[in-house]
This record gives sequence, structure tokens and C-alpha cells, in this order.
Amino acid sequence: MDGYSKLTAELIEQIAAIVGEENCLTGEDIADDYAHDEMPIYGSHMPEAVCLPANTEEVAAIMQVCNKHTIPVTVRGAGTGLVGGSTPLFGGIVLCTMRMDHILGYDMNNLLVRVQPGVRLCDLAADALDKGLLYPPDPGEKTGSIGGNVSTNAGGMRAVKYGTTRDYVLDMTVVLPTGEVMKLGRPVTKASSGYSLMHLIIGSEGTLAIITELTLRLVPNPRENTSFILPFESIEAAIDAVPRIKLVGLGPQSIEFMERDIVDSSAASTGNNIFPTEVNGREVGAYILVTLDEGDEDEIFQRAEILAEIGDELGAYDTLVLSQPAEKQAVWDARDSFLTVIESKSELVDEMDVVVPVDRIPAFLRYAHDVGAENGVRMRSFGHAGDGNLHIYCCTNDMKHKEFIERSGRVMRACYAKCAEFNGQISGEHGIGYGKKEYLLEAMGDTAIELMAGIKRVFDPAGILNPGKICN
Repeated sequence: MDGYSKLTAELIEQIAAIVGEENCLTGEDIADDYAHDEMPIYGSHMPEAVCLPANTEEVAAIMQVCNKHTIPVTVRGAGTGLVGGSTPLFGGIVLCTMRMDHILGYDMNNLLVRVQPGVRLCDLAADALDKGLLYPPDPGEKTGSIGGNVSTNAGGMRAVKYGTTRDYVLDMTVVLPTGEVMKLGRPVTKASSGYSLMHLIIGSEGTLAIITELTLRLVPNPRENTSFILPFESIEAAIDAVPRIKLVGLGPQSIEFMERDIVDSSAASTGNNIFPTEVNGREVGAYILVTLDEGDEDEIFQRAEILAEIGDELGAYDTLVLSQPAEKQAVWDARDSFLTVIESKSELVDEMDVVVPVDRIPAFLRYAHDVGAENGVRMRSFGHAGDGNLHIYCCTNDMKHKEFIERSGRVMRACYAKCAEFNGQISGEHGIGYGKKEYLLEAMGDTAIELMAGIKRVFDPAGILNPGKICN
């Protein structure tokens, strides 16, 4: 994109006057982390300045300056994204929302909470739990910001029962690229009042507006929850159990799958051996991890008996009950470690988070691993069996960056084409950002991309907000 202006000393002074000099970083004061997100494979681009506003008014004032002078602005939360979405491709300003980190208040009568976008998921979850409430969205990266979760419509492990982040946003305050402040949505559960502009913002990855406040829906925290490990001989056998588990009315909070390879790596790295590798003398090849919640212990026990019967019918070696807090913590700590382990064991990593129909999971995984082998790229995988959202990683320790990008690109193109053949989506929760733009175009076609670009132009005529992402 052309036509952007550079930040002058005078403009930096104006921004510093808005947020305070200590919250306007330039030159050597800008940490390298602001140049990329958690997937630096997509490149690093240093901004000319980083500003950290504290409220809606400061964000609006910053955007008025930037819109007037055509300065590109990239919105950033905790920087935990995986698609280059917060990378400042055109320099300009990184507007970081992490000073806007207050939980503004609860409405206990209506089970609502108001937050600023820089509140971390882990902090909101813990605070709500102290009040006997559950914020259901549960992405794997617990230190991510709520604003970032909303901007990517993050899903997570509980999506099979509770849905994604989109299902818990009732209203928001946003700042448009022009600096105009808007309130979208209302703190009610029904709406049929024109186009849903709020739902355009959700999942738009900071390309349409900057979220500065949110009202989120909560639910009563279930009285009980118990997790179960079902070990199987193969991933095919494990996935065969998923539709049955969903169809018999058990109402699982989550259904995760993992192959033996990633479990072994996690155990070796963390010392957490909660997943058994041999059961009754038989070698385990894959696992289903199921969590049941709601009701009392007796009710969960009754549902657990049905779960065990399904497992027996479909070849599970056992149904291992994790009812003690320490056991549950250990198994979810192991699950949460998978990406960290992959990153620590690989010099270069690229990732896809495709969604396919649940019964297509084994075929897609086989295809991805075969294509990876053909291109000399190691493939690692795990994911959300209950909703078909797969996390598949291309990894290497012995390739130069350029060669890896070429090879992983071939793997990605082949896998995304197979995903389309299976009537899937190229992203379930991580978004498109910069890294997946070309695949989105191939998947959706020119007409859909031009419609998206048209929406972008209406919100952002000067094209200054998070340029170079999704469709622009």
C-alpha cells in the first residue's frame, strides 16, 4: 500500500501529549516484541512508535491525529496471535491496549461483566470464578487479552458446549479509524435491529475499529466437573468415538484429541506423565480427553458410565477418571503445554487451525502428515475433536528460513485445498492476519474478498487501521 505518511517529531509530540511521554515509545525504547506476534515466521516490522492509551478518549484522540495525517495504526493486545495479525507491516504506530486492563464491574442480576480490552483471559476467568461465575470461552493461550480474543473470535476447548467468544459479547464501545466513538450492541440477549455492526467487529482482527470496552455474558459456574482420558490404538479409533459421545446427550464441556507423538514430547519436556502410554499391556496411539460438567457427583457418575460404555464398544483401552483437582490440573497443564513444547523443540514453525467435519478429522490428519512427509517437513498435531478444529504445525530444525517457507507453503496450499474439498474452513479461531491472506482468497474467491474489502473501505476510507491484513 502507498500513500502513508511518516511520523514526524511534531506528531510524536502530539501523541505523547495524549498518552503521556512514558507511554509513547520511540527508537531504542521499542522492544523487539512489538515488531511481530507469537508466529515470527511471518516477518518482523518495527513500528515508528508504540503508544499505550488508558481509555477510550485517548484512543479517539490518537486516531484523530493519525487519520488526519494518514499514519498507519496497528492495534495490539498481548501479542499472542499466530497469524501476524499485530505485525506493523507499514511501520507507523502500534497502539497497544494492555494499559486498558480494568474489570469495570459486574451486573450480578443479569450475569454480565464490563471490561476493558487489555484484561487478560486468565485474570477475568479467575475473577469471575471468585464470584461463582464462569466465562466460558477458553482459548489455549490464557495470557491473551480479551480484546484480542474478541478480535479473532477465539474459540478454545469449551466451544463444543458453550460456543465461541462471539456468543458472549453483548455490547462494545469502539473507536473508528476517524476517531469517532460508537456504542454497538446492547446488554440484552436478543437483537433484531438492522445490520449487526458489532458482529462485523468481532473477528475483524483490528481492521475495522478499535475495541475499548466490552460487556460480556457470564454463566453460573457448574457445581462439578470431571475429566476422562480414553486411550485408543489409533487416531481413527479415537475420533470414531466423538460423534457417539455427542449424540447420546452427555453434554460434554470439551472433547480434545491428541496423538501419541505430541504426548511423548510434552512428557519429556515437562515431566508430566499424566497420559498413560501403555494400558493393560497395549501400546496407546491416540487419546480422547473428555470433560463433563454440571449437575452433582451422582449425575456426572451416571453420564460417566455411559461414556465408558461407548469407549468399550469403540475400542478404548479404558476410561480413566480424573476427579481429583491435582489430576485435572495435571492433565490440562499437559494439554496446554503442547504448543510451547512444539515451539521449544523446533527452530522454525508454521501453523494452521483448520476446521473440518468431525468425521473427516482422521482423513485430513493422514493427508496433512503425508503431504508434510512428501515435502520433508515434520508435522505435529492436536486439537478440538468436538468441533473439528485442528491445530497442525509444520516444523523443522535443519532448514534455512527461505527453504522452510517454500516447503511449508506447499504443505499449506495442499492442506487448505483439501480442507475446502471437505467443506471446512481455513481458520477456526486464530484468524487470517497477514500469514493466511493468500489462502483465504483461494478458499473464498474474488467476490467474497471484494465484499470484505468494500466493508473495510466504508469503516476505514483512508486504510490506516491494521493495513495489509485479511483482505487489504
